[in-house]
Amino acid sequence: MKTVCLYFEIHQNIHLKRYRFFDIGTDHYYYDDYENERSITETAEKSYVPALEALIEMARKNPGYFKCAISLSGTAIELLENYAPQVLELLGELNETGAVEFLAEPYSHGFSSLKNPEVFRDEVNRLCKKVKSLFGKSPKVFRNSCLIYDDEIGAQVADMGFKGMLAEGAKHVLGWKSPHFVYNCCRNPKLKLLLRDHSLSEDISFRFNDSNWSEYPLFAERYADWVAQLPEEDQIVNIFMELCALGIFQPLSSNILEFMKALPAQFKQRGITFSTPSEICSKVKSSGDLVVEYPTSWVDEERDLSPWLGNAMQREACEKLYSIADRVRAIRDRKLQQDFDYLQASNNLRFMSTKANSYGGYRGIYDSPYDAFTNYMNILGDFTARVNNLYPDMDNEEINSLVTTIKNQETELELKDKEIQKLKSMVARFEAAAPAAAEVEKKVVKKAPAAKKTPTKTVAKKTANSKKAVSPKSK
Repeated sequence: MKTVCLYFEIHQNIHLKRYRFFDIGTDHYYYDDYENERSITETAEKSYVPALEALIEMARKNPGYFKCAISLSGTAIELLENYAPQVLELLGELNETGAVEFLAEPYSHGFSSLKNPEVFRDEVNRLCKKVKSLFGKSPKVFRNSCLIYDDEIGAQVADMGFKGMLAEGAKHVLGWKSPHFVYNCCRNPKLKLLLRDHSLSEDISFRFNDSNWSEYPLFAERYADWVAQLPEEDQIVNIFMELCALGIFQPLSSNILEFMKALPAQFKQRGITFSTPSEICSKVKSSGDLVVEYPTSWVDEERDLSPWLGNAMQREACEKLYSIADRVRAIRDRKLQQDFDYLQASNNLRFMSTKANSYGGYRGIYDSPYDAFTNYMNILGDFTARVNNLYPDMDNEEINSLVTTIKNQETELELKDKEIQKLKSMVARFEAAAPAAAEVEKKVVKKAPAAKKTPTKTVAKKTANSKKAVSPKSK
C-alpha cells in the first residue's frame, strides 16, 4: 500500500537594513523592522493563515487518516510571535487534531551543519526546546536548512538521537535508485532517510498555476492517479514544500487550497494513505545505505550549495561569520546570540548569488549581489568588533578551553537531568506500589496462626530428661 508523507517548511527571511561603512562602531542594530513586519504579516495573511485553516479542515474531515509534518525555524517563530501570533495559534489547533508532526531543524536556518558541529548541536537543541514549549512535543525527525544533507551531517544528526531525516532525492545521488524507498545514513544505519520526490512536490509548489505547463490545469484526480500509477514496489511518496507555496508561490486565486482539500478523498479512493515521517521510520525497513559525499539541497537544478556558496563573495562572508562562532558561543550573551542567529539566516548569502536563475531575481533592498555583499560585510564588521571588545585578548587556546568547559557543563547537566528523571520514575513506582503492599501485609497478618510457646518448653524438658537417662553417672 502506498503512503504519502506531506511536509511543509515555515521560514521567513530576516531583512537587514542599509548599513554604511561609517555606521560601524556606532550602530549595533542591523534590521529593517518595517520590512520584517510587512513581509511576515503579508505572508501570514495570504498564505499561512488560509493554508493552516485548510489543513485543519482536512484533518477534521479525515480524522486518523490525513496527516502531515511541519517544521519552523527559530527565527520564523520569533517573527511570528512578534507580528503574527495568530499563525502559532492555528498551529496549536492543528496540533490538537493529532494530524501533525513537528520536525527539528537549526534555529537560525543557517549553515552551522557545514561549518561548526558544536554550534549546530546547540541550535538544534534550542529549536527542540522551543517546539516543546509551544506544542508539547519533542521532535524525533530532523530536516536541515534548505534540506541540505551529506554523510557527515547525517552522522551528526544520528548522534543527536534522531531516528530519521529528510533529504532531497537528487538524481545525481540516486542514479538508478528511486526516491520512493526508505534509505539510511551510510555512516550510521540507525538514521533513516526520507527522500523528496522533487517532481511531484514541484508540480504543486511551482508549476500548479503555470498556464504554459503541459499538465495545466492540474486536478486532484489526475494528481492522485500519478501517485497510484507509480510502480507497485514504490511505496513511499515524499512531497515536501514550503508552506508559503500555498498562497504565495501559487496564489489563492489559482484554487490551490481547493486542490489540496480534494486530495484526501482522491487518495483514499485509490488505497493511498498518509503517514508522518516518524511513522514511516518506525514501520518501514531501510532498503540500504545512501552515500552522499557532497552536500545536496532542494534548490535549483543542481540541487547543491551553489545558491548560497557558489561565488567568492558568499564563501568569504560565510567563512568570516563562522570564524567567530566558537567565541560567540563561549560569550553566552543573549543579544549577541540573537544577532548571530539572524546573520546566519540563509537568505543573507543567497542575496549575494550571481547565478542567473537563482532566487528568481529577488534581492530584497539590494540592487545587485555586490551591494548585498557590501552591506552584509559592513554589518559583520561591526558584529565582529563587538565580539572582540568583550574578549580582546582571547586566543584559540582560550577559546577551546572555554568551549570545552561549556560542553562539559552541558553534558553534566544532561546526565543530572536523566538521573533526576530516573529517580522520579522510581519514586512514582514505589508510591504506586505502597498501598498494594500494605494491603497484602494486612492479609498475611490476619491469616498467620498464633505462636504456641508451651510445646516448645515441653520439648525442651523431654530433651533434658533423655540426656539424663543416658548419662554414665545415672547408671
